[in-house]
Amino acid sequence: MKRLFLALALMGMACGGFSAFAAELKIGFIDAERINKESAPAERASKQLEKEFAPRAQEMQRREAQIKTLQGQLEKDALTMGESDRRTKEQELGRLNLDFQRMQREYREDLNLRRNQELGALFERANRVIRQIAEAEKYDIILQEAVYRNPKIDITDKVLKALADGK
Repeated sequence: MKRLFLALALMGMACGGFSAFAAELKIGFIDAERINKESAPAERASKQLEKEFAPRAQEMQRREAQIKTLQGQLEKDALTMGESDRRTKEQELGRLNLDFQRMQREYREDLNLRRNQELGALFERANRVIRQIAEAEKYDIILQEAVYRNPKIDITDKVLKALADGK
């Protein structure tokens, strides 16, 4: 019986010590997805990427229209065309399709590479801002992912404001 009482007393002291420690712990949370979508640097990067890749996107639209036109011609005139002409058009259509698919793949790869570069720079900058806020406001820990978080520990708005101010 004495052992049970001693074990319960030790557990009570341990829990009491942990709650005192937890009460002094200052925790913050940031929503990385919001920073990625709503921050001023993210919006600038998005506009820059659109501007940078717009000519290639327009060229792809032009090529796609060219393929559709050729395909429509081939379907419309297939019965009246000679075998040689039809085969030539089909080969040209196949070549255009392959070129278009290659162009799409390269476009996606290049866009993803640039987007990842921009996101890397954004999160590097955001991490500096988060560290500054953590040091200035004496946070013990700032979490980026959580199953549940109380809105009162969310400091995402502070980070977004600091990023907008150019800190």
